Amino acid sequence: MAEPLPDWFLTPPGGWTADDMDNLPPGAPRMEPIDGALVLLSPQTRFHSQVMRRLANELEEPAPEGIDVLLEMTMKLGKHQRPEPDILVYGFEEGADDHLDWYRATHVPPEDVLIAVEIVSEESQDRDRTTKPLKYAAAGIPHFWRIEPEENGPAVHVFELDGLRDPRYVPITIARERLKLDVPFPVDIDVRALSGRR
Repeated sequence: MAEPLPDWFLTPPGGWTADDMDNLPPGAPRMEPIDGALVLLSPQTRFHSQVMRRLANELEEPAPEGIDVLLEMTMKLGKHQRPEPDILVYGFEEGADDHLDWYRATHVPPEDVLIAVEIVSEESQDRDRTTKPLKYAAAGIPHFWRIEPEENGPAVHVFELDGLRDPRYVPITIARERLKLDVPFPVDIDVRALSGRR
């Protein structure tokens, strides 16, 4: 017989809010509220874990001063939205810790985010390809990368924000061998090596 759900797991009136995530009990599973509903995050595949770690390293190395890289950090995009991209590249001001405390912060303000990266898995396809990009664009995040697992390794789909009145992402490139970009800062990434295959 299945154990009953704990009381804290019951959806509050009006749905889950971004702020509710900071009040979960210790030991609660990783979750992200999307449109006021909790999405439980599944265990990662080896592909997902390797690509996430290696890409974060590749982004961190050329990042100029005042830009940093975080793994699995949430963003508050609105009252009922707190997605957790696999990788966040964000800007910060040296010595400015009034809204982004280095050690205690549990999210990054969307206005600081330069790139949001999602690595697609079987259970996250719809969210990573449709739901999250729409919300990231509406929040004004200038760059979105989606990484798809393919037979010969990862494919990095690069998008850039277009439109001020009706913001949306437009495709820039798909890289399967090498990714060279000048914005938001110059990168030159061996894409095939991200999964440990060359």
